Amino acid sequence: MLKIKALDIQIGDRIVAYCNNRMQICTVKSILDPGQTTITLSVFTAEHYRKSVLRVIRFRGDALVNLAS
Repeated sequence: MLKIKALDIQIGDRIVAYCNNRMQICTVKSILDPGQTTITLSVFTAEHYRKSVLRVIRFRGDALVNLAS
């Protein structure tokens, strides 16, 4: 898996994050506060949007995040 800084996350990226009490792949729907010290992302928790749940995830701007392949 490739690691990137949280500040470099783009809409549509698939990331591995702790969500719903487990590590899972999430698709970034939107970036709620770009350029801040803490990055807040709105993500879908499944590959198919009809089955997925929208969640909010926060990272420190300098955190390293795993991109899913």
